[in-house]
Amino acid sequence: MDTNSIADGSAGIPNRLRRFSTLKEPTDNELRSEIHRQFREAHQGHRPHAGLDPSRASTGVIWCTERAFQCGFSDNPSAWANLGQGAPEVDDEIPNIAPRPHTIDISVAAREYAPTAGTKELRQAVAHLYNEHHRKGKASQYTWENVCIVPGGRAGLIRIAAVLGNAYLGFFIPDYTAYNEMLSLFRNFAAVPVPLSEADQYHIHPDKIAEEISRGTSVILTSNPRNPTGQVVKNPMLAEIQDICRDRATLIMDEFYGGYNYETNCDGTVISAADNVHDVDKDDVIIIDGLTKRFRLPGWRIAWLVGPKEFIKALGSCGSYLDGGAAHPFQEAAVPMLDPPRVKEEMKGLQKHFKMKRDFVVGRLREIGFEIPYVPNSTFYLWLDLRGLPEDINDGLNFFAACLREKIIVVPGIFFDLNPSRRRDLFDSPCHPFVRLSYGPTMETLKKGMDGIERIVKKHGGFKHNASDS
Repeated sequence: MDTNSIADGSAGIPNRLRRFSTLKEPTDNELRSEIHRQFREAHQGHRPHAGLDPSRASTGVIWCTERAFQCGFSDNPSAWANLGQGAPEVDDEIPNIAPRPHTIDISVAAREYAPTAGTKELRQAVAHLYNEHHRKGKASQYTWENVCIVPGGRAGLIRIAAVLGNAYLGFFIPDYTAYNEMLSLFRNFAAVPVPLSEADQYHIHPDKIAEEISRGTSVILTSNPRNPTGQVVKNPMLAEIQDICRDRATLIMDEFYGGYNYETNCDGTVISAADNVHDVDKDDVIIIDGLTKRFRLPGWRIAWLVGPKEFIKALGSCGSYLDGGAAHPFQEAAVPMLDPPRVKEEMKGLQKHFKMKRDFVVGRLREIGFEIPYVPNSTFYLWLDLRGLPEDINDGLNFFAACLREKIIVVPGIFFDLNPSRRRDLFDSPCHPFVRLSYGPTMETLKKGMDGIERIVKKHGGFKHNASDS
């Protein structure tokens, strides 16, 4: 498919589509934009075919990748700058970090199914890592019974959703796109959105948590460090939030980016709520992490849930009917990678390398003319404000379409305004004029992407005004 067809509005204004919002009518720019029409068609639901709802088929990142495939991405991915995929570089070129395994030995035992809660050896290794890095000197220590191994973060989230009781579950906006699907699949809880403020860099404040609990929320889900804004809630604020939740609400902490912490001078410190847990079996804190991000092995699909034994037992059991558990050979191969001193040194190298890439991307974007009011202090994401650009590319979808023509992939901000019940029209979303840009890829890819974004801005006439004036 020719890339120009993605956002070609030459066919004229189409018939006006159904609109849920009463705040404003869609702009002519929205109506003329092919990429906007594609988004609406994919997300308002199609007529059912034998009970199929195709609109549930993909998350935001996958939707963007599918559009890129239509433009030739799958034919020659090396020619593209994929700044949309939420994965770190997996090459062996990062200084002071040991190469990733190129082969693994498969024991006779690993030919068998693994327990749906994971092998005891890997569960013990995870518990030991957390005790060494987050529980030193504390009376309450994690054991293997506090750990469940799952086949990736999404599988972990789905298991958690499956065992929740009737509850109000609070989630924050913006946040990780895959939460949208998890929050809409199950009917045993009601998902309650909690918008965060751009004015204070989308921070989660303790008083916000207290307010939600006072309204009846008994489960709180959040990424920390935060996707897509690149901000982290750290101590003492994190400890205060946990104190507020203790004995009142279950806290589900998605900590996949905990190793990408630039707040402690790249000393290898990993951000985790495990630091503040009083009793590992009584504090209702469930932590999600794995090999995907900080160990740079997304293809292995090895992740873990850490929490009270009672929760973990239920989470292990439900894997028998949800996902069948993580691959046995990769569980065996993961055990030596979790040696605490080795992990500490690896995190130092990881933080230095990704901080260098962050500074490069922020510097280039500012040179191009983007306003970046705050620099991410964690993750490998940048929440890029487009409001200073010309009207035809100053929203996430149209900027995404322009990027496709330059063989660049980003993720429109609209996907991070989680809308699991589809009760809101997302074109009124405060996330609409943003994109999430990843500096996870290699430096070569980042340079290619920044060059392409500079061409886009110049082609469309440069910046018209400051984003803060919008």
